[in-house]
Amino acid sequence: MSVSIGGNTTIESVEYEEATDAILSSYLEDQISETMERIEVPKGIIEGLTGIRERRFFDIDVMPSDIATKAARKAIEAAGIDKNEIGCIISTSVCKDYIEPSISCMVHGNLELSPECINFDIGNACLGFINGISTIIIMIETGLIKYGLIVDGENAREVVESTINILQSPDITMQTFQENFATLTLGSGGAAMILSHKDLSRTGHVVNGSVSRAATEHSRLCLGQKKRMKADAPKVMKYGVKLANETWKIAGTRLENWSDATIDRYMPHQVSARNMEVLNQVLGLTPEKSQLNFYTLGNIGPAAVPITLSLAEKEKTIKKGDHVALLGIGSGLNCSMMSISW
Repeated sequence: MSVSIGGNTTIESVEYEEATDAILSSYLEDQISETMERIEVPKGIIEGLTGIRERRFFDIDVMPSDIATKAARKAIEAAGIDKNEIGCIISTSVCKDYIEPSISCMVHGNLELSPECINFDIGNACLGFINGISTIIIMIETGLIKYGLIVDGENAREVVESTINILQSPDITMQTFQENFATLTLGSGGAAMILSHKDLSRTGHVVNGSVSRAATEHSRLCLGQKKRMKADAPKVMKYGVKLANETWKIAGTRLENWSDATIDRYMPHQVSARNMEVLNQVLGLTPEKSQLNFYTLGNIGPAAVPITLSLAEKEKTIKKGDHVALLGIGSGLNCSMMSISW
């Protein structure tokens, strides 16, 4: 278990980049209808099991760094800061342009940031963006930098289309279908966040701290490659929720005012309706407090939490003074929960 420092860092802006093409779950099923009929999988199973009606993709040739760059430009403008004052940029993208160089250095170059601006990637599956926030907080609160930028760009089109091709094979079994099912829930999007020391803040959105916990005995339940992801979805949910419950209890002892009664709004990493239902039940969360968008965006990986926070701000479902909780669970398994005074 680890607890991050906090209380002196603020979120100055959080912006997102929406993918261009809406892809219905029914459309994906149409592509594999022969396989589904042969192995007796009922039509409508994607939306039926997950609640995801559609997800969004960029064109196949749109690079994660391009997506992240667009979101970053919005975040810098919204924060109203000089980009040359950004002391560090971190990318948390699961999708990659290349194995190397890093996404962060490409976005750094696209934005023409200062040569003194540190740039590197953090890879931790769906939990990466929250890890990025914690890392920037350490840099800000130790005086290393004044402003930090976190970016993420995801384009799931390639892995989903590759999976469709796999599932069209005439020798696909029910086991193979189940192993690849989670991939059909993936969506695309970009996000970016500017953080600063509270003495420089124009917003007053203070990050109070976070708690993290690992259960890496389950590290092989979800294995992702560029063109394929295999997952034991029932076990990921079972052990992921168990880990979340352990993390929630520790957060209650380490973070001030950490309870369902004192938290106004949740920004969860979200993969399906069933996952949220079980999470709410086990942790004792009020369902109406969660900002949800998986119905039309799917599982956007590490971009999900910041996109959800950005949408909440734009839709005015959070207001000044609200206690906001970021809830992240990622393959590994890892979990982080972060407290913010909005």
